[in-house]
Amino acid sequence: MRVFVTGATGFVGSAVVQELIGAGHQVIGLVRSDASAEALVKAGGEPLRGNLDDPDSLKSGAAESDGVIHTAFNHDFSNFAENCELDRRAIEALGSALEGTDRPLLVTGGVALLAPGRVATEQDGAPQGYPRASEAAAEALAARGIKASSIRLAPSTHGEGDHGFVPHLINIAREKGVSAYIGDGANRWPGVHRLDAARLYRLALEKGIGGIRYHAIADEGVTTREIAEAIGRGLGVPVVSKSPEEAGGHFGWIGFFFGVDCPASSAWTQEHLGWQPTGLSLLEDLNQPYYFK
Repeated sequence: MRVFVTGATGFVGSAVVQELIGAGHQVIGLVRSDASAEALVKAGGEPLRGNLDDPDSLKSGAAESDGVIHTAFNHDFSNFAENCELDRRAIEALGSALEGTDRPLLVTGGVALLAPGRVATEQDGAPQGYPRASEAAAEALAARGIKASSIRLAPSTHGEGDHGFVPHLINIAREKGVSAYIGDGANRWPGVHRLDAARLYRLALEKGIGGIRYHAIADEGVTTREIAEAIGRGLGVPVVSKSPEEAGGHFGWIGFFFGVDCPASSAWTQEHLGWQPTGLSLLEDLNQPYYFK
């Protein structure tokens, strides 16, 4: 297949490109800079210049492909609502180029806040007012007969080069001199290695059907106390508890997310796609030196 990948040189997208090319697919990747174009060519892909607010570039890439994987997202949380709307418009542009065909579109979402306090499954729809619009956009396309589905990533999609939530927690611990968790730290975060997630994107592209939610989850729920303890060991700093009232001052914006209990299962995904995570677990990954350089 000839596959158009947005976010092709990002943390997850670059792993998807590697996985696709390794399986014999051709890749067109959306890139914004000369450096990204060079990196994609080096990986074996074909660059297409554009960005998420350029619908013509998105439609062009989708039109030239046999399928689309959308991993790009602006993670600037200071403009989260605007970035979610940008994501929705990008998905609509990609889908419009696939309408009337059987070519698949995979969009990226998450599992946090889907079912707080219990194990979320693929059968759980996003609740009313769910902040990230990717899944709702994919479902709207599927209702129009477009073969659109969602890959829900774990809050900690980890591995070398990670620049997400856990590295942010590491930076806070380094700055504050303590690694903290909130309350008793019993709330849980799912995790998945980026290479396992990349393999799931490929399998969903090759085997999947439209209108489905797939879960890229390996660890169903690692307690935030365990995460804080791993960070404490890695940095050689004490591990402490912060009350919910103290969390905002200590963690800043990430305090809300670190306090969420959001375990999730991928049992249905594994059964239906034959996907088996084989990479390091989150805690095993946090024993690797690259997280603390």
